[in-house]
Amino acid sequence: MQSKLNPVPRRRPSLRSRMAAPVVAGAAALVSSACGLLDDAPDPTVMEEHQQMLTTCGDAPPASLVLVDGTGSSNSEAITAERLDAIGHVARQTAVCSGYLRVAVFSFSSAATTVLYDGSLQPHGATGNARIRRVPALVDEAMTEIRDGYAPALAELPGGGSDITAQLRLGVEWIDQLGDGYRLNLVVLTDGFHNVGHKPGDEVLTPAEAEALVNETSVPDLAGASVTVAGIGRVAEEPPSSAVVEGLVFYYEALCMQTGAEECIAVTDYALGGESA
Repeated sequence: MQSKLNPVPRRRPSLRSRMAAPVVAGAAALVSSACGLLDDAPDPTVMEEHQQMLTTCGDAPPASLVLVDGTGSSNSEAITAERLDAIGHVARQTAVCSGYLRVAVFSFSSAATTVLYDGSLQPHGATGNARIRRVPALVDEAMTEIRDGYAPALAELPGGGSDITAQLRLGVEWIDQLGDGYRLNLVVLTDGFHNVGHKPGDEVLTPAEAEALVNETSVPDLAGASVTVAGIGRVAEEPPSSAVVEGLVFYYEALCMQTGAEECIAVTDYALGGESA
C-alpha cells in the first residue's frame, strides 16, 4: 500500500514579510556600497596633503612640463628613484589643480627628447574634495606609464651632450601649443652639467661670474612661469666639489631670472614642494 501524505497548505507571505525582503536587500546593498567607498578612500594623510595643495592652485591650472636629463652622468638607480619620486609629486600637484602634465627625457638639444607622458590630469567631481579623492588613482595610472617607459627611453636617447638651457625654449614652445588658460610649471631634473656651448660646471663660479655667463646666453621669455632646476650636482660617480655645485646653483638661478619667470628655484636635491624625494 502506498501511504498518502497529507499535503501541507502553502501560506501566502504576509504583506510585512513581502515588504521586508526588498528593504533588507537594499540595506545590504547600501552597506556594501559604503564599504566599497571606505575601501577606495585615500589615506587621510594623503587627503590632507591634497587639501593643502588645493589651496595653492591659483587662478589658472598648471601646465607642468617635467624634463629629465637623460645623459649618463646622472644615470644611477638611486638618482632614477629620486627623479621618479619628484615626478610623482609634480603629477599629484598637477592633478589636484586639474592641470596638464608632460614628462620627457632629453640630451643634447630640445629636439633630442622622448616623451614619456602627455595628457590632462583632471579628476572628475563636483567639489574639490570629490576631485582630490580621485587623484591617487589618476596619478598611479600616469606614473605606471612613466615608469614603464623610462628605461627604454633612456636607452634610445641620442648622445652628444646635455643642453639644459635649450629646455627653457622647449617650455615656451609647449605652452604656446597648449594655448591660453594654463600657467607654465617647468621642472628640469638634471645634475646641472650643461656641456653644449657654455660649460658652467667646468670651473667654480661666483655669483658675478655666473651672471656674466648668463648675459652671454640667449634665453626665452618665461614671464608668469614657475621654473625649477633640481638635482644640481647629483651625479652617478664621484660628486663634484661643493664650490662647483654652489656655482652651478648661482648660474641656474641667474639663468631663470633672466627669463623673467615669476618663480625661480635651483636646488641640489629633488625635494619639490616641501616633500623629500
